[in-house]
Parts: sequence; structure tokens; C-alpha cells
Amino acid sequence: MDIQVTNREDGWRLDKFVMEKTPDWISRTFIQKAIKNGEVLVNGTLKKPSYKVKSGDIITLMVPQKPQVPEILPENIPLDIIYEDRDILVINKQPGIITHPIPSHTSGTIVNAVLYHCKDLQGVGGVLRPGIVHRLDKDTSGVMVIAKNDLAHQSLTKQFKDRVTEKLYVCLVKGVPEKNEGDINVSIARNPVLRVKMTVTQSAYGKPALTHYKVIRKFGNLASLVFAWPKTGRTHQIRVHMKYLGHPLMGDEVYGKAKEDEKFDIHRQMLHALSLSFFHPRTGERVKFIARLPEDFARAIKNIQNFLEKKP
Repeated sequence: MDIQVTNREDGWRLDKFVMEKTPDWISRTFIQKAIKNGEVLVNGTLKKPSYKVKSGDIITLMVPQKPQVPEILPENIPLDIIYEDRDILVINKQPGIITHPIPSHTSGTIVNAVLYHCKDLQGVGGVLRPGIVHRLDKDTSGVMVIAKNDLAHQSLTKQFKDRVTEKLYVCLVKGVPEKNEGDINVSIARNPVLRVKMTVTQSAYGKPALTHYKVIRKFGNLASLVFAWPKTGRTHQIRVHMKYLGHPLMGDEVYGKAKEDEKFDIHRQMLHALSLSFFHPRTGERVKFIARLPEDFARAIKNIQNFLEKKP
């Protein structure tokens, strides 16, 4: 929708103006994010939330439909449990399953499985994402922690926000990075054209992102096994950063050429959350959990090695 600024609204902040013109259920935070992501335009151009609108400006915005809160039901989905006590549940997430329900996908998620396993979890941290304090992409496997009560949820949410947690991922990438070890320190933003993708950017709308990586094994010039320590928690961070480095993850349909990797029996991005460390919400003790490599990841490594050994 296009809205023209009147004399009465001259000098208002852009976020305040949009807030005034949109339904009450849309929050100021949502609006500020929409502006930063380029989803609100002023006379066809991007502006910051603090921009002072002028009489006659044409503000273009998209008002989303009010989301319907679906009923999230427990489902008997097997969980690979690494550790559990009265406060936390630590699992090795299998690939191919999304973390929490979305409007188009309300069943078969980690949340559905956890609700079945933890009978009194309903409502901890919200209706749609009970117990969830961080997430892994659908086709990323590895260690995840779930909060079983409000004490744990508040503590873990703050630790992830304050970057107190320590995360280590292992990934298979195409080719061999020029440097065996280094930092990738470039901002990330949502792709302005393909909204399902993220992209490296130097614009003001990008968010700082830092990943430290180390090559731990090379498979000729074909592929490398890499450790990655994300120091920030941006969407698709490791996948975007490794592509920026010129070595996208094998099997990545969004940022790589996944079709080429099917000959190695690779059918998803080769990214695994290997370990996660944080302070236990109740004891304050630093704890660390490790998730074993899934079968398809280990098989991909073996297939690549066999391919190289048979190559004349």
C-alpha cells in the first residue's frame, strides 16, 4: 500500500508514521526490522527508522495478514537425547526436520517431538516455540538445547543474546580454502530480491557477522573438512560466509551447486553443530555437549575419499 504524508505528520519518525498507519497487533520492533530489511520505501528509496518524513512523501509498505496461532500438538517423534535433567534437554537434531512450527508447517517439528517427551513444557517461552532458545536450519544436524522451564528459558535466552555460549560446527566445503585458518568478518543482510536467501553486504542494513574457521582435512582439491566457530548468530551465517570465501558447503541448494554433489550421496548441506557450551541455568557451571556426526555426513566423507582413491 502507498500512503502520502500529510502536513499533520510532517517531521514524524518513519517508524512512528508506519506504526500509526498499520494494525495495532504489529509491533514497533517488527516495523523497525521491516524498514531495515528494505520492506518499507520512502519515495521508492530505503530510509532508516529515524528518518523524518516530509509532507508529500509517499510511503510504500506491505501490511502482513494477522498470523493465526495454530494448535501445536505433541507427536511421538524419536529424539536422540544427549543429556537431560529437570531444567534442560540436550539433543542431537537429525537433518530434515525443522526446529519449530511455522504457519505452513505445524507438525513434524522438534517442538512437536519435545512436547511429547516433556509433558509440562507447554507455554515455556511462548505458544509457537515452547522451550526453544536457538534453532538449527532444517537440513543442519547437531547439538541443540531446549529449556524445560522458565528459569532455564530466561537464562539460556540471555546467554545466546549476550554471546556467552560457545558453538562449534563442522562442515564439508567445495575445494580448499587458500588459508588453513582465518576469520570471515563481513556483514550479512537478507537478499533484497530472493527473500529466502541471505547475502554479504556493505550497506547500512547489514548486521555484523564474524566466523572463525580452520581446515582440518583436505580431500585433494575436491573438498575440505572445516571447523567453524560463529562468533555471531546471523541467519545462514556459516553457509553465507563459506560461499563468500569461495567454498560453499557441499549439498547446499541455496548457496552452492547441490546437484553436483549427489554423486557422493549428498542430499543436504553438509553442516553439523558438533558442540555447544554454556552455563547451566541452575548450577552456573560451564557445561559442554558434543553431538556425534550423523550417518549421512560420515558416509559423504567416506564416499569422497573413495572417489579420490579410485581416480587415476
